Amino acid sequence: MRIHCQLGRLALLLALLFLIAPATAYAGSVIDSTKALAGVKAGEMTLIDVRSPEEWRETGVPEGAKAVTIHGPKGMAGFVADATRAVGGKKDQPIALICARGWRSWRAGNALRDAGFTNVINVREGMLGNPLDGPGWLDRKLPVERCKNC
Repeated sequence: MRIHCQLGRLALLLALLFLIAPATAYAGSVIDSTKALAGVKAGEMTLIDVRSPEEWRETGVPEGAKAVTIHGPKGMAGFVADATRAVGGKKDQPIALICARGWRSWRAGNALRDAGFTNVINVREGMLGNPLDGPGWLDRKLPVERCKNC
């Protein structure tokens, strides 16, 4: 009985660590989609949608966002190069990243930070939302645009 209790506690601890790891391991800031839209409209940040072209075609791209996928043939290195071009090489300006539910934008943000970007922000609730962070861009009924380069 004692071993089962300890194993149960260990499993619970591992599950909690898995759920909160993206929030704590991410070195950048986190915002919700309404704040991301406000920042883009105010000209205070660049929003980059890191999802796949198929996802962009399906749901559209957040209004004002640049569509720069992490799913290209050159992988994360290609994404970093494309994102650098998308912001004109300005690695110190605020860049918010969005994906479907926050995991891929977290990974992309860490790749940008490793490449010298200093002001990376994760729109962690993403386009579709998640139970920890909020309903997401689409459920908040925020504006989207058709993908221009799909």
